[in-house]
Formats: sequence, structure tokens, C-alpha cells
Amino acid sequence: MWKPLFVLYQLLLLGRQLRAQDGVTAAVITPQDCSLECIQQGGPECDYCRITRADVKKTLGFNSIERFGSCIPWPCFELLGGNDPKICQHYVHAPNDVTVEIVHDSNPNSETVVVSWKPSHYGIAFLRGFQVSLQALGGSSVDCQLFLFHRNLSLPASQAQRVYVSDPFPRLSLASQYAVTVMALPVPQEWERFYRSKIFSTRSCAEKNGIEQCKKDWYPKHIEVQQRESVITVTFNLAPPNLGIRSYFSLCYANGIKKYTDITPNSSRNKTHYTYKLNDLQEGINYTCEIAANEMDAVRKTFNVQVMHIKKDEPPPRSVSPSLALLLPLGLAMAAIFIILLAVLTMKKPNLWIKKLHIKPDIIKEHQESGTREEEVVSLPRNRQTPPRLLICYSSYDGPAHINAVMQLGAFIQQHMATQVCLDLWDSLSVAEDGSMAWHCRQIRESDFILVICSRGLNQRPEPPQPDGGCDEDDEENRRLHFGSNSFSSDAAVHLIAEEVGRAKSRGQDLSKYMAAIFEYSEETDIPTELRLVSHYTLTSDLPLLFSHLHGVALHRPGGYLRINHISEEGFSKLPAGAALQRAIYEAGVAMKKRHHPEEGGD
Repeated sequence: MWKPLFVLYQLLLLGRQLRAQDGVTAAVITPQDCSLECIQQGGPECDYCRITRADVKKTLGFNSIERFGSCIPWPCFELLGGNDPKICQHYVHAPNDVTVEIVHDSNPNSETVVVSWKPSHYGIAFLRGFQVSLQALGGSSVDCQLFLFHRNLSLPASQAQRVYVSDPFPRLSLASQYAVTVMALPVPQEWERFYRSKIFSTRSCAEKNGIEQCKKDWYPKHIEVQQRESVITVTFNLAPPNLGIRSYFSLCYANGIKKYTDITPNSSRNKTHYTYKLNDLQEGINYTCEIAANEMDAVRKTFNVQVMHIKKDEPPPRSVSPSLALLLPLGLAMAAIFIILLAVLTMKKPNLWIKKLHIKPDIIKEHQESGTREEEVVSLPRNRQTPPRLLICYSSYDGPAHINAVMQLGAFIQQHMATQVCLDLWDSLSVAEDGSMAWHCRQIRESDFILVICSRGLNQRPEPPQPDGGCDEDDEENRRLHFGSNSFSSDAAVHLIAEEVGRAKSRGQDLSKYMAAIFEYSEETDIPTELRLVSHYTLTSDLPLLFSHLHGVALHRPGGYLRINHISEEGFSKLPAGAALQRAIYEAGVAMKKRHHPEEGGD
């Protein structure tokens, strides 16, 4: 009888606590400076403390990796659980309401952000601190901050509305994407449900400083077109003198014809506006024109020019004079006489000469194909709420140039092909926490697609520790991380993927999840036998086919085709990410040639 009453009492008590949370205003907690000894001894003044690299070196006797800041694997066990490991055995759920705020930064070329969050009320009594990491998407830069509570602190559920704030993350590049991850400590080895991530973008130079202060973002805002008879003039505003822009250009095109105009204003006459003429434009044609500063990757301003027909002056009609009125009857009489004479002559000559006219057809000129086809707008399937997740695996035995090409490929796919890319080079913290093999096994399970970059180094890949078992989630030995070492690499994951393909093929399962690709400096013989069962591509020429595979859209259909300029074989190199990918593939090809044919690579 007493057990139901006790349960009812507990439920009433929990409801009272939750109502108390709703009425509590969110208090903002900022990190403070305190020694690690104070945290370990449980001093009440060490409530929420930042941990520095000096604290890690003093306690553990070695420096943490500089790019990881003060973060180390298993921070709770290493820094707090030396005397009492039990305080790090209970886990806390992922934080809530992760937000990123841009704060003032006096440097016009960078941004500074601060991250804030709320702790989860699930397991809050065992909360020991937080770890906040920041990583640039498409790059390898990483920054990490570690915050700890003193060992005797135990937060009640009513304080789950507290807002904790990180230290500023300075020197972030403008117009870039970053991923911030907040993790509650302690965390288990399988910590994919115990963290919260958020992707954000920094402001562009124009958004932060104004377009008048950014040379790459500036473009003419005020454009006026006038036509006086056959003369067409264009007036636009000049760039501020502090940007150092001295010349401009204009490009007008219509019906396959382009007109280029160089513009060099005389700043001594007018420093704010300039007027130039557009010559050799045809009447009755609508032109699309662009104007921009004569600088690399300058922003172009588009405007339209409609060339009107020029009306020629017609002579005024002459008034009918009295002399013309007299000549009109006389002319009619002469015309009647001429008609009568002609009829008489016709009757006297019954035999008429018939002149045959031989009409020779003109030579028909062949028109060249314009090359323009009706383009059809093809939308991506909307049954997917998030972009497809792609895991890229590669061989690390072909040198740093090949690895750089793989990283540039991942950056291009993520930025311009609407795909979320998973690459071990970008997730160093997770790889360090899980171990390379456990990380790859988890990504293989969770990814929508897997792309294996095949090269000669795959023939040197090591055998995995369990070739017949695949990815065993209960295997603790392969997932244990020893700080500063990494037992497995992406090469072993490639071997596991090949085995998964073989098993899926033998069971008659769908193989569309798996893909293989080679760069232009590799050969198709570099693709392992098992991976030849799946779709394989040559990059960068097959980028449209890869896009079609990832998003399930057809490149061709009756009456139209899918055309995406920035991933075509000719257009991808015009983008910064595409140019970097093209350069990386070229350098990797040169390095591969020197590696396997040293007598041809140089002296």
C-alpha cells in the first residue's frame, strides 16, 4: 500500500521542480580563472573554471596538441578522477539551446564569436564540465576549450535553465562556415548522443565593414542608361579612392554577340561618377550588360540596354498648287491615248513572242548550329529533409599530395554539390576520442553513401583485426584511444567496405550506397576487384554523374537535360574551390609520377 503512495509523492515533487524551472530566469554563467588544484580539492570558489594548456602540462606532465587547445581525451578521468574514478562514471545528456553570437572584433579581416548553451536536466547532478570545439568546414583548423566544475559540485535539476558561455573564439575568417560542438562531461566511448553541434557562417566583408570598405565585394550600385539618337551613354558611380580601383570594364551580349569595353576614368575631373559610351550596338535589340571593377573575381552588376529604332526626319508634304490642278487632266488624257495605241498594236500582232524566264534558285547558306538548347529547370527531390551524408575513404600510402587532393574534393562536394561530407581529416577530435576503426565503423553505418578514392596505395592497405566480423559495436579493444597514437587508418576501413560490398552482392542487396572513384592520375586497375561491382567514376570529368548518383536525379530526359554550370567539366574550375581541387589533383599527379617513376620525375 505504501509503494503507490511513495510513487505518487515522487511524481508530485518532480512536477513542482519542473514548474519552478519555468519561473526561473536564465542566469548567464561565464568562465573564471582558477587553479586546477582548487578544482581537484573541491573549493567552493571554483564554480565554473577554464582549463589552459599550462594546467594540462602541470597536471599530466606533457603539452596538449596546440591545435586542440586545452582539450585532451577523457578529460574527466585524467584531471578529476585520479583519486576517485567514480565521479566520472555517470554520463550526462547532450546540452540544449546551443547558440553562436558574433561579438565585436576590431580587426576588419576576421570575426570573433562566443558560444552559449544550457545543460540537460538528465544527469545534471553528475555534470563535471563542458568541452567546446570549433572547426572550419572544408579545412583543418581546430580550436577547443575545456571548462570544469570543482569535484564536490552537484547541480540540482532546477539549474538546467542556466546559460553557460564559452571564452571568445577569435581570428575566424570572413565569409566562412564553421561547426561548433558542445559536449557535456563526462562522456562514454559511444558518445554520438552526448553532444550537440551547430553549423554557422561568419559575415562577409561587406556585411561587417560595408561594401565601401571591401575591394572584392564592391560593385557599382547606381547605373543610368540614356540614348540620344544613335548615341548610348552609361553613367555609374566610381569606387571609393581607398579601395585603389583605377579601371573598370563593361560587357554587353545578345544573340551570341559580345561587346567588350575598357573603362579608365579620369579621377581628376570627377571622383564620384563617370560616363562612357556603348558603341556598335544594333537597333531594336535588347542587350544584357555587366559592369565591374577590373579586378580578379570582382562582383559584376547586371543591367539591360534596349536600343530603340531611330526615326529619320521625313520631308513635309507639299501643298497642291493651282498649276498641278491644271496638269492633272492633261496627264489623264495622255494616259488614255497611250492605252488605245497599245490595244491597236496588240490586235495587229497575233503571234506573240513568249519569253521564258529561267529562275535560278539562290544558293542556300547553311546555318551553323547555335549550340543553344532549351534548358529545363530540374528540382532536386524534396522527400529528403537534410542533404545526403557522404563518407569519403582513401589510401594514406600515396603521400600528402594525394591526401590534399582528397580533402579538396570533399570541400568542393560539400560547398557546391549540396552534400554533407564526412572525412576523418575534418573530425580529428572524434577520431581521437573513438579511435580510427570505431569512427569509420560508425560512419559506414550512418552515412547515406560511401565513396572510396582508389589509388595505387590501396594495394598496401593493412588487414583489419577482424576480417570476418565487420564492424563489431561491442569490441572495446579496437576502440580504446591511447593519447597521441592512432592504431588504424582509412586503409583498413576500405578493406571493410570491400567486404561489405561482397556480402551485399552475395545476398542480392542494393549496392547504390557504395561508389568508387579515381583521380585522373590513377588507372582503373587501381580499383579493387570487389569495388568493381559498384558504380565508379573518374574525377573531375564525372562530377555531373556523381551529383546525379547522390541526389537521384536524371541528367537527361525527353525534351531537356540537367545542366549545372559549376560542376560541369568546363565550369567547375571557375570557382575557388574548383580551382583548388584542380590544382591539388595536378600536384598529386606530379608527385605520384615522381614516386613511381623517379627517373622521369626529375634529376
